[in-house]
Amino acid sequence: MVNTIDCPPWRRTLSVIGWRPLPLPSSLPHWPAKAATQTIPIVFMVGSDPIAAGLVSSINRPTNNVTGIAFRFSSLWAKSLELLRELVPNTSVIAALTNPTNPNAEPQLRDLQTAARSLGLELVSFTASNDQEIDSVFPMLQQRKIGALVIGTDQYLVDHYDQLISLANRYALPTMYPLRRAVEAGGLMSYGANLSDAYQQCGAYVGKILRGAKPSDLPILQPSKYELVINVKTAKTLGLTMPPTADAGRRTGRIAAR
Repeated sequence: MVNTIDCPPWRRTLSVIGWRPLPLPSSLPHWPAKAATQTIPIVFMVGSDPIAAGLVSSINRPTNNVTGIAFRFSSLWAKSLELLRELVPNTSVIAALTNPTNPNAEPQLRDLQTAARSLGLELVSFTASNDQEIDSVFPMLQQRKIGALVIGTDQYLVDHYDQLISLANRYALPTMYPLRRAVEAGGLMSYGANLSDAYQQCGAYVGKILRGAKPSDLPILQPSKYELVINVKTAKTLGLTMPPTADAGRRTGRIAAR
């Protein structure tokens, strides 16, 4: 059974397929699928707070027919900044790039500012929501002598990783991304959930529902595995030295080096 639901302009349609997990972009402010059915089980994967997003009213007892996995990127910012500073120890000023049209942008920046202060770092905010704005950010970063950059969680920015990676490497700016795919495409580093493992968790929930479990009896999960991924070739090109903790982690398999 497939229902096609009209969505806002930035996303033409959303197909809700019964009994299948539906990845939900963190930039989605409302979920038409949830409003469309109270009976078809929905298993989501979301990068924001599912309660704040209106998907569920409780983590332990999800709402009616909806459950899934929440990446909760906000809880990872402090570790992301710490890892970035280890690779670029001489920097005291780090920039954050977010999409101002994403309703999660302001909460992300608040979390990043709190994390930066706890590490004694100054965080400078930049925004971009189109190609031209992305292009214009990097000359400003260079002019202000920003030492490193963190890319916020946002579907538009994910879709433009190639542009961001090209500019970051051209301007020799060490950059932290939230997803591994950026590092696989030539970006410097990422820290976040292991998506393959998260998809397996999601699939396990779908299997339980197919065997008769109710979504409301399945608490919202967080990913069970997180990973730091560093592109060694990019690090060398930028003149960066792998810190001892990264080398130790690579030897034990806790860090994936591309």
